[in-house]
Amino acid sequence: MSTTALHQLALVAADLVAISVLTFGVYFPRHHRRDLVTSFLGVNVGVLAVAMTLSSTSVGIGLGMGLFGVLSIIRLRSYEIAQHEIAYYFSALAIGLLNGLPHSVSVLTGCLTLLIVAALYFGDHPRLYPRHRQRSLRLDSAHTDEDALRAHLEVLLGGRVVNLSVKGIDLVNDTTQVEVRYVVSDGMRASKDADLPLEQGVRA
Repeated sequence: MSTTALHQLALVAADLVAISVLTFGVYFPRHHRRDLVTSFLGVNVGVLAVAMTLSSTSVGIGLGMGLFGVLSIIRLRSYEIAQHEIAYYFSALAIGLLNGLPHSVSVLTGCLTLLIVAALYFGDHPRLYPRHRQRSLRLDSAHTDEDALRAHLEVLLGGRVVNLSVKGIDLVNDTTQVEVRYVVSDGMRASKDADLPLEQGVRA
């Protein structure tokens, strides 16, 4: 077996280890969304295979970056993916490209791959700002006074509201749609979400 083939096998192995750690060691234990496990693995391995094929041509890097952009645009059109999941998705793409484009194993490629995994591990760690929450609520009353709305939300959510954005007020049906960011108090860290009535329309 040639040296080039050995280098490519090493890059494939590094990619599979990195995406496995990111998906099965970081993402799934924290978010438990099975469909995105398939997506991350499929996109990563697919990009790796295409990037390795294209890297043998003179236009390989350009086409690889084009592929990165096209896949990102297509997937991000989905309303089902959250902001933190976008970060995992881009990371899966980036790891595939990092290990698919080089012709040989290098310290830089290994360090950059490790950096991506580490960034997601620490950036999405549950101990990072553990008391901060974000919710979208549909309240069963129309609130036109922002101060009164803020006070009502702080009582409802059991925390200090740091930012709120009213998305809509329906005076006919007496409802308010609001996006709120808040910090839960020490006594409420077990989360008050389970106590909210269904008509509040709470979602993360």
